[in-house]
Amino acid sequence: MLMTRARLEGAERAVLAPYAAFADASRGRLHPEGESEYRTAFQKDRDRVVHTSAFRRLEYKTQVLVNFEGDYYRTRLTHTLEVAQVARSLARALGLNEDLSETIALAHDLGHPPFGHAGEKTLDRLAQGIGGFDHNQQSLRIVTELEQRYPGFPGLNLTWETIEGIMKHETEYDVPDASWAPDDQSGLEAQVVNAADEIAYNAHDLDDGLRSGHLDIARVAEVPLVGRLLDELEIDPRTFGPPERVRVQRELLGLIITDVVTHTARRLEAHDVRTIDDVRRHDGPLLAPSPTLATGLAGLKRFLYDNFYFHYRLIRMTRKADHILERLYLAYVDAPAMLSPDVRAQAEALGLERAVLDYLSGMTDRFAVDEYRRLFDPTSLT
Repeated sequence: MLMTRARLEGAERAVLAPYAAFADASRGRLHPEGESEYRTAFQKDRDRVVHTSAFRRLEYKTQVLVNFEGDYYRTRLTHTLEVAQVARSLARALGLNEDLSETIALAHDLGHPPFGHAGEKTLDRLAQGIGGFDHNQQSLRIVTELEQRYPGFPGLNLTWETIEGIMKHETEYDVPDASWAPDDQSGLEAQVVNAADEIAYNAHDLDDGLRSGHLDIARVAEVPLVGRLLDELEIDPRTFGPPERVRVQRELLGLIITDVVTHTARRLEAHDVRTIDDVRRHDGPLLAPSPTLATGLAGLKRFLYDNFYFHYRLIRMTRKADHILERLYLAYVDAPAMLSPDVRAQAEALGLERAVLDYLSGMTDRFAVDEYRRLFDPTSLT
């Protein structure tokens, strides 16, 4: 039996919750085009995102620890894949559209520059004269303008629902675009990705911090959420090793996902949510952890912020990243003849400063460091 698009859409109607996003009810694409014979519109979006140059470059972009600090730590790509996995788990349990949630998750960090949030702060500072830099906005520009893969239109021509998920992505580190349907809540699939992003970076940044030695388990055990989990698992911080670290990360993820699913299901029932319009008209997000877990997660975030993200070794790397990106930016703007022909062509169309920012934001950590050496080390080949 062939699973045609019509069959796949029928399966969605038969299985998903009535408040899910259905591919056959998509608001469509900016540029009219035919849909695939054996993929839904959201599956087509997902495949287009995965095949972009921007997605591949995430492999060598910083999550917290820069790529060349070791092969075992999360990169922006592995973080993205882990967010997609958590998003699928949440969506599946709640009867939502897994394909749409996965697609938004895979696209949500396409616009991140090299060196993580440190790199974004630098580019935003350098871009104040032309409207600043925001990685959510840059993700939109990538999928609507910068990726040139199809002759009939710029960008990827994704569905309205996928674009909404990118534009309304919101976490402690992500600010949604207030101009995008400001009076409506995003669909639950987009809310799933917001939650999945926070779930992933809390659990996985803790794991990377412990593995790298930036964090000490005795200190981590003082965080109430983690301390209670260690007690429940009967793990003694004094004999803590790699097997215990992996177990803690796994059990923490499971605990958070179960809580979010259970609490969200209760909220949907309590607010009598029956359709996606009910979701959009609600006065706030419906997908969230319980108040008790939210308090515990806030404590874990504060701990990571104070003890990992602002560890002295990471601050040193932040300063290096700021120096590298600023020197590259000023050098290109001062002498645009050093830029490649395709970037100079972009400068003619968009303006020099925006084209240079696009070029810098697309760089991997490794390429940015190598380019810095090429431009400023007299012994390096250009």
